[in-house]
Amino acid sequence: MMKRREAVEKVLDVDATMQGSLTFKDPVNLRINGSFDGTLDTKGTLTISESAIVRAEIRGESIIVAGRVYGNIIAERELKIIPPAHVTGNVTTPRLNILDGAVLDGECHMTTPGSHSSSATKNVMTAEELAKYLEVETPMIFEWASSGKLPAFKDKDNWKFERNRIDEWIANGKVI
Repeated sequence: MMKRREAVEKVLDVDATMQGSLTFKDPVNLRINGSFDGTLDTKGTLTISESAIVRAEIRGESIIVAGRVYGNIIAERELKIIPPAHVTGNVTTPRLNILDGAVLDGECHMTTPGSHSSSATKNVMTAEELAKYLEVETPMIFEWASSGKLPAFKDKDNWKFERNRIDEWIANGKVI
């Protein structure tokens, strides 16, 4: 007699104020009801409820936003922004659904389904990662970012760099 494997659904409902980095290697249905500052890297479905305020770089498979998000979102499968959501940041996804009454204040980069490998989803780099990528010293990255010579943005007190913008910067011959 064959044993049947039944998928156990993992649900995590967070109604608290949290700060830091949350990474899930296995699929989980995560719902954030409170506030979160940091980095979210999820598998499964991430739901940011109406009452949530999230200041984070978010990466996941399926993401539903009904609250406020300040930061970039990379959704490997789909991103739904539903009222009264307000997203301030850039989004990257193969499928985007913004319902009437929801707001996206940022750029949208549409990708093809399945184009996100674990390395491809790392669209945002730190100064140290960019220094390795460009084969220069890290202090040079800080100098270029501070002077506006390099496309960058501040996340709290840290410089961040979007890989696609850096690649455009290189392609346009703006490398110093």
